[in-house]
Amino acid sequence: MEVQGRVALVTGAASGIGKAYAEELLNHGAKVSICDINVENGEKLAESLGARHGKNRVIFCPCDVTDYPQFEESFRTTIATFGRLDIVINNAGIMNDRFWELEVDINLNGVIRGTLLAQRFLGTDRGGRGGIVVNTGSNVSINPYVSVPIYSATKTAIVGLTRAYGDQYHVGLTGIKVMALCPSATESNLVRDVSKQLFSTRYEDVWCRDTASSVPQKIFYFPGRSMWQKH
Repeated sequence: MEVQGRVALVTGAASGIGKAYAEELLNHGAKVSICDINVENGEKLAESLGARHGKNRVIFCPCDVTDYPQFEESFRTTIATFGRLDIVINNAGIMNDRFWELEVDINLNGVIRGTLLAQRFLGTDRGGRGGIVVNTGSNVSINPYVSVPIYSATKTAIVGLTRAYGDQYHVGLTGIKVMALCPSATESNLVRDVSKQLFSTRYEDVWCRDTASSVPQKIFYFPGRSMWQKH
């Protein structure tokens, strides 16, 4: 897809990988709806990016992906503001197995909600233009961490969901291509105090084993080249 002139909605976009998505899309000519539960950071980012790329190219929408009506409203606001929506990036996520029900609701159910909303608002079978859905998985989608079994499960499920909705049957039905990006450990706020994020303090040793060979990658951009172009 040519990004120039397209409109993207990004969840969890106020920081980390979500912020990188937003900046990369703006760098390549898209308009972006920054959707995040953190209103203060989201508004500041929208203001900052608007000053650099044009205030008419970026907005902020308060969005808790566990709150379906609010999530739906972010879609409606984005379309009302920009007149269209082409790209949905389901990126919001947490890693905290101690609050596993919330973790599942954000990481997995949030992606399901976002994917279903994309079908509803973008699907050619619903009068839309079609588009692209990008779901943020993780390297643990492929090689689960023993220390965070529930987090690993949510990310693994995202890949299964993506592979199913990415099948040509659904693409032909809705005109929406679905893909997953599964980055390895990335410098972000996902891991703040791992001792409080593991289901049990007994898991700290195995966390060290899981991450022993992991070198967190930095979030960076490729000037002049879009992630949507073929490599």
